Amino acid sequence: EKYMEFDLNNQGEIDLMSVKRMMEKLGAPKTHLELKKMISEVTGGVSDTISYQDFVNVMLGKRSAVLKLVMMFEGKANESDRKPSGPPPERDIASLP
Repeated sequence: EKYMEFDLNNQGEIDLMSVKRMMEKLGAPKTHLELKKMISEVTGGVSDTISYQDFVNVMLGKRSAVLKLVMMFEGKANESDRKPSGPPPERDIASLP
């Protein structure tokens, strides 16, 4: 689902602009040179676009920093949706700021 979300041209490849959008959405914007280097690392310098297989390898590989960013982003998004239920816990003088 994440791959399809960032495959802007629907051609089965994530290009430079799609990676740029992904990183901005994750709160870690990068320069064009940094993005080109990231794509080169993912593809092994073979391509200017990230294929689905390359994407899966990055997400499941040992260097899964991108996956960690995505999971952190997803977790924060889900946390804002949750609201505590029930009455608030009782406080005492020591717990006040």
